Amino acid sequence: MSTSGHAGPERSERANGFLLVGAMAVLMWVVEIVDSLADHRLDAYGIVPRRVDGLDGVLFSPFLHGSFGHLLGNTVPFLVLGAVIAFNGAIRVLLVTLIVGLVAGVGTWLIAPDNTITVGASGIVMGYATYLMARGLFSRKLLELLVGFAVLVVWGGALLWALVPREGVSWQAHLCGGVGGVVAAWVLTTDPRRRGSAAPARRSPLDAL
Repeated sequence: MSTSGHAGPERSERANGFLLVGAMAVLMWVVEIVDSLADHRLDAYGIVPRRVDGLDGVLFSPFLHGSFGHLLGNTVPFLVLGAVIAFNGAIRVLLVTLIVGLVAGVGTWLIAPDNTITVGASGIVMGYATYLMARGLFSRKLLELLVGFAVLVVWGGALLWALVPREGVSWQAHLCGGVGGVVAAWVLTTDPRRRGSAAPARRSPLDAL
């Protein structure tokens, strides 16, 4: 009976994680439909580099896209990678998204070219991918290492291509999103050996008696 009691909450947490990822994707599509009806005027709320009134784009830009093709290209990897993260629950999805979004958004605001507006969830997608690739390196868990290797094999080429400077593509958002994913993996890792390594420094000399 105790086993099923633990399994229930785990399934519930995963289900909530899947729902959160799906809800964010649905919101992207709803926003894009509204934006297309509004002649893409909402895109003005993307990230405008080094302007204080462009900082709100850090929050809004992942839900804004230049076209339905742009949105579709982000939706598939967002759902797949987000679903993998969701196996650790909705809180993990939320924390990874917040960390990646903040690093990607602020980084893009700092280094993107002048007179540009950056929109799209590709920075989040890049961050999800690098989070999954990096977390096993910090946790040293075999399953997470294998998942990270699988992500590298499937999306590694696309991730590198995303960093190539091209007109109309924000490699800055991709780069900063990737950095955000590594930061999220480092912050959220739960390796007991890392916690234990700091323990001797906090021990009292009386512990040796």
